[in-house]
Amino acid sequence: MVTAAKPSQPPITVDDLARMTTRDATDLYKRGSVPSMTVLDGAPAGRMLSVAGLDRGRVAARLAKIAGSSAFPWAGKSFSATGDDRGAGINRIRLLGGRDWFPFDTLIGPSAVDGQPAIILDYDKPQNPWFIRKIHDELREVAPDLYLGPAMWKTASGPRHLLYFAIDKQ
Repeated sequence: MVTAAKPSQPPITVDDLARMTTRDATDLYKRGSVPSMTVLDGAPAGRMLSVAGLDRGRVAARLAKIAGSSAFPWAGKSFSATGDDRGAGINRIRLLGGRDWFPFDTLIGPSAVDGQPAIILDYDKPQNPWFIRKIHDELREVAPDLYLGPAMWKTASGPRHLLYFAIDKQ
């Protein structure tokens, strides 16, 4: 018996991620994988995606348009691995001619979303202002060289989801 080959899925792009609802992004994130920290080395592009509770309607469409433009102040993150499971990084901001602000350490640890391994971005560094130290970011690879991450706010009862962002090395 001959079986037909399954049609291959088209690759996921950052634009595909930007069209997802928060629920769809969460489902995809849970299926993502955690590569060695070294694959993130460099200065990949970043993009803000869906905002929790605001992923449909006119305001969401306007935010998506701004987030996908070069006028959006966040350009991405730069990463530098110190091993397979640790490293450091910093955000690239398009303000005042472009700046590197808000450094973080990276490590592989349990996700606040589902307890499974994720790349954790730890902003709890003395040089960051208090409000940046309250951010909890994570990343998982959801397609070759495409990373999806929830950005969360640390609260007394645990991290609270704010939005999704993408890191694109494609």
